[in-house]
Amino acid sequence: MISLRGRRALVTGGSRGIGAATALLLAECGADVGIGYRSREQDAAGVVKQLAERGVSAFAFAADIATREGAEALFERAEREFGGLDIFVGNAGIWPVEDVPLRDLGDDRWARTMTENVSSMFYTTRAAARLVGDGGRIVLVSSTAGQRGEAFHADYAASKGAMISFVKALAGERAPRDGTVNCVAPGWVDTEMCADPFAEGGRERIAAGIPLGRVATARDIAGPIVFLCSDLARHVTGEVLNVNGGSVLCG
Repeated sequence: MISLRGRRALVTGGSRGIGAATALLLAECGADVGIGYRSREQDAAGVVKQLAERGVSAFAFAADIATREGAEALFERAEREFGGLDIFVGNAGIWPVEDVPLRDLGDDRWARTMTENVSSMFYTTRAAARLVGDGGRIVLVSSTAGQRGEAFHADYAASKGAMISFVKALAGERAPRDGTVNCVAPGWVDTEMCADPFAEGGRERIAAGIPLGRVATARDIAGPIVFLCSDLARHVTGEVLNVNGGSVLCG
């Protein structure tokens, strides 16, 4: 039911995980797709090959989107390739894996998390607000932690909470242009980012605490993102779509 043929999309963090799964699903729905990545050139090239096999135009571009120059260069490439954008999915970010109580949280970790998660969001979404046309879709990938917090990861929770407020603010700005802005908030996802907590039986312990009894795949998150990019969600804006198997029900 979802057709994005003729739409032009850009996905950050697109060389792996949720970003790659989202890029591929957008292409399956007919959209031309560009992906941004930082350093994984071989992975990004593999995703572009798979996108092209789906019959769409595709490109990958390496940039440090936590800087203004890097973010703007990415969007300039998208404009050269596609002539504009209809969809922006802001997926890039970090989750520092080490548990650290706030009293011990170092300045360096705080600054890095804010730079990678908040500054990158600001620079890329500002560029998207300039390039994505009327009726366009902006979807940012937040986290369950942005809504209920995450003990020993106050930096991450704060960065993802900021994203949710940012989305609600931008949704009001874009509404007169018939544009929507939303968040998807995953819980635990089977990606490289979660490899450490999944080790040594951790995955099974985590899955046991999720009402649906399983950890999400990257494609489980990509589906709701693509829904929000489609005309089926044209009357949804400023929302946080939880995709966590019911985890928020557990307190």
